[in-house]
Amino acid sequence: MAKFEITKRKNGEFQFNLKASNGEIILTSEGYVAKYSCKKGIESVRKNSQNEKRFEKKVAKDNRVFFNLKSSNGQIVGTSEMYNSQAAMNNGIASVKKNAPEAVVVDLTTTGKA
Repeated sequence: MAKFEITKRKNGEFQFNLKASNGEIILTSEGYVAKYSCKKGIESVRKNSQNEKRFEKKVAKDNRVFFNLKSSNGQIVGTSEMYNSQAAMNNGIASVKKNAPEAVVVDLTTTGKA
C-alpha cells in the first residue's frame, strides 16, 4: 500500500515523502515549519496529482529528468527523484497519479502511526 510519510528534517522542518507500495520514494515535499502545513501539502498532492497540467517536467544540468507537482497557484508541492529517461519519469508521474489519492498518512514524528 502506498503511503505518505511525515518526517522531521535536521533543521526542525516537517516534510513528507510519497512512497509507492514497493517502498520507493516517488515524490518529496519542501520543508514546512508547521506539521499542519505539511498535512495541507499532502492534501494538495492528492488533489493536484489528478490534473496532468500540474506536472512540470524538467531537465537537470546533468541531463537527467525529473518533475515537479504544482498546486493551482503555481507553488511546487512535491518534487520527484532524478530519472535517466523520459519513460522512467513518465512512469513516476503515473505512479503519483495512481497512488496519491488513496495513500495512507504515517506520521513518523510521533508514534510512527498516523
